[in-house]
Amino acid sequence: MSSPAAAPDRIEETRGEITYVRTYPDLPPVAVIDRRPMGVRAKLVFAAIALLGAVAWAVIAFVRGENVNAVWFVLAAVCTYVIGFRFYARLIEMKIVKPRDDHATPAEIHDNGTDYMPTDRRVLFGHHFAAIAGAGPLVGPVLATQMGYLPGTIWILVGAVLAGCVQDYLVLSISTRRRGRSLGQMARDELGTIGGAAAIIGVLVIMVILLAVLALVVVNALAESPWGVFSIAMTIPIAIFMGLYLRVLRPGRVSEVSLIGVALLLLAVVAGGWIAETDWGAQWFTLSKVTLSWCIIIYGLAASVLPVWLLLAPRDYLSTFMKVGTIALLAVGILLARPVMQAPAISQFASSGAGPVFAGSLFPFLFITIACGALSGFHSLISSGTTPKLLEKESQMRVIGYGGMLTESFVAIMALITASILDQHLYFAINAPAAATGGTAETAATYVNGLGLTGPPATAQEIADAAASVEEKSIVSRTGGAPTLAFGMSEVLSTAFGGAALKAFWYHFAIMFEALFILTTVDAGTRVARFMFSDGLANLGGPLHRLRDPSWRVGAWVSSLIVVAGWGSILLMGVTDPLGGINTLFPLFGIANQLLAAIALTVVTVVVIKKGLLRWAWIPGLPLAWDLTVTLTASWQKIFSGDPKLGYWTQHFQYLEAREAGKTSFGAAKNADQLDAVIRNTFIQGTLSIVFALVVIVVVAAGVIVSVRAIRGKGHPLAEENPVPSRIFGPSSLVATGPEREVQKQWDELSVR
Repeated sequence: MSSPAAAPDRIEETRGEITYVRTYPDLPPVAVIDRRPMGVRAKLVFAAIALLGAVAWAVIAFVRGENVNAVWFVLAAVCTYVIGFRFYARLIEMKIVKPRDDHATPAEIHDNGTDYMPTDRRVLFGHHFAAIAGAGPLVGPVLATQMGYLPGTIWILVGAVLAGCVQDYLVLSISTRRRGRSLGQMARDELGTIGGAAAIIGVLVIMVILLAVLALVVVNALAESPWGVFSIAMTIPIAIFMGLYLRVLRPGRVSEVSLIGVALLLLAVVAGGWIAETDWGAQWFTLSKVTLSWCIIIYGLAASVLPVWLLLAPRDYLSTFMKVGTIALLAVGILLARPVMQAPAISQFASSGAGPVFAGSLFPFLFITIACGALSGFHSLISSGTTPKLLEKESQMRVIGYGGMLTESFVAIMALITASILDQHLYFAINAPAAATGGTAETAATYVNGLGLTGPPATAQEIADAAASVEEKSIVSRTGGAPTLAFGMSEVLSTAFGGAALKAFWYHFAIMFEALFILTTVDAGTRVARFMFSDGLANLGGPLHRLRDPSWRVGAWVSSLIVVAGWGSILLMGVTDPLGGINTLFPLFGIANQLLAAIALTVVTVVVIKKGLLRWAWIPGLPLAWDLTVTLTASWQKIFSGDPKLGYWTQHFQYLEAREAGKTSFGAAKNADQLDAVIRNTFIQGTLSIVFALVVIVVVAAGVIVSVRAIRGKGHPLAEENPVPSRIFGPSSLVATGPEREVQKQWDELSVR
């Protein structure tokens, strides 16, 4: 942590290169400033990591003519993350963030036990990671494998270090300095009325789309899967038990409750397999997509209004063990099994734009499709929504904000590997829509053999055998990315652990893991959207001003109902979409997500400039410029392209003309109802594409004007709140240093007294 300037209520005690800071003479230190330089041994370790990473990158980028081992991808990712976190994140902390642990965070100032509450950094890391890591890092890289493994790998790793992590960290820092205000409200405070209003409207509408698509992926993964439905359902009572355990039964016993929670979670997974094999279990827990949608809608409403300690935080913390543990297990499996990449480095679809999984060329749609794996606007909502309201100390923002995004990026690279090691005929049989494959093993084999892929042609028997190996009736056109990831994981894990006999177990385990992964984002996102909606309406003044108070339960319930109704209606639209739902909604999800990142990066860049740090404005400014280039290009193509596979409006008018011509079926629509659904859905998608693009243009224009005024010394001051002296302590990282453990012992002794 950087050394802050002295304050009247600040008492410093320096011992060598360690400074202890007190805010009250009768309390132990609230901050530890460690100025110890990096030792020779540490320098040699980081040099070795950098060298290993360079070798791994060289193999990935330049080896051709033979299949590249997946181990190199794991090594490149880990080495890149370690160097990025140690040096680039540290630079941002020292030059821009400048954390002050002697200042109280919003969680400490407004502690109400419901929305604001200082939370152990380990639990908060779990909550934050679980909240941000939704469908994007699982689905996006799988779909993007259509382009080949090399472009996706570069964007996932480099994009995360230079863009995604930067956004998450800086948004968290500026929200923490503003009492945990939402992104939309911060935009209004810093960009003015017009830019702020556009940001609030845009963020809310985008949020509805994001939550709907996240929920749709869960529905697609759990539909007709009693094993997955039972296991996911059991995580709710387990989380409530953990919340009560930490709150009432054994406060502060994080390690203890973690062991209990993980044991119960594993039992739920195993029990799901037993239940699914019974007649009553199969009957009760085999749910249709529409029924599952309503279950998720009801759950999202409940999770958004219940106290954060009762369900949201413990469930997210619990799911983090499953998420991180599974991905770590997958990484170990890859190191043991050493599978090779079956996908090409760059595929034929990268330039043609006529891919079966999604339409569009490598630029800009690769960066749109991968979304959360490298840069995600959704993360900015969590970083300005729930996380700053739970943060103990400002110095913890680096490991939670920057480190949380690095962890998600690792998930994304694992997802890309699992898709790339599959036979490419099988990959496209799983991910192409039913309208293309025909929905059967025979028709799917004929379809994928006509794509011009390398390697021996696929047979219907091979596709059927692949489904039978994971005890599924069919894997043809299991779109959405989740089934592909599950199948790839089952290939790796069954090879490394247990053999072919456990392949079905690993597949269904992965399905449950993915649904749990994504569902935690839905509940946290709904809560954040409620905060944003309340803040937005409160700006209108009058009786609505009371909505600014998050403790007003009537306002919380009404806001949550409206938000859930918004994304729930889009979810039901996607579930009944003849074009496959996810195939048409995910590009809109990706564009909306990246446009949201543009709004967040605009606010961050403006704040950095207004703080007088123009010299360092390039840190958020470069990813902002790239993101705008990508997203506005994609939006232009989605709005104006004459290709019906790419342009929403071209597709809309084709189906509209077919209906007006008296046709009852056309393209993917097999009857009149489906024809009407396509016309309605493409109209909504095309309209939203226009709205999103215009909103972002207004926000960026407002940001440019405010920045120019700030540089000229004529702008409005920052909207930061006056600091309040802190009265609590917390280590800055997941593992406390020696000096931090000494201070923590003093606080523990004080609490005993």
